[in-house]
Amino acid sequence: MNRPIRLCHLSDIEDGDARGFDPHQQGHDSLFVIRQHRQVIGYRNACPHKGYEGTSMAWRKDRFLNKAHSRVICAAHGAQFDINSGECLLGPCPGQSLDRLPLLVNEQGDVYLLPADSEK
Repeated sequence: MNRPIRLCHLSDIEDGDARGFDPHQQGHDSLFVIRQHRQVIGYRNACPHKGYEGTSMAWRKDRFLNKAHSRVICAAHGAQFDINSGECLLGPCPGQSLDRLPLLVNEQGDVYLLPADSEK
């Protein structure tokens, strides 16, 4: 049985910002987490656009959001995604979405990646 993986403390991500993580020690950030107050949203760090599958979304380490911190931006081709739903709003991948990952923030403020089968 897979166990939750601790990623960080909530305070390690600035409110309204994002941070990449390498929970499986693959040598690259395989996911990123966006913080909005005490809520966190996690996505697989991979563009869904055909031909760009697996391409990192970040344009620089931990830089996944636009300047206004209102959308996720793909560094490969500039596609823009809704932060809450992961849906492509602008760019070459309409109808596609980022792969959302199940996360948990405990009472102490620790952020965990949950096993995929725990997603509701």
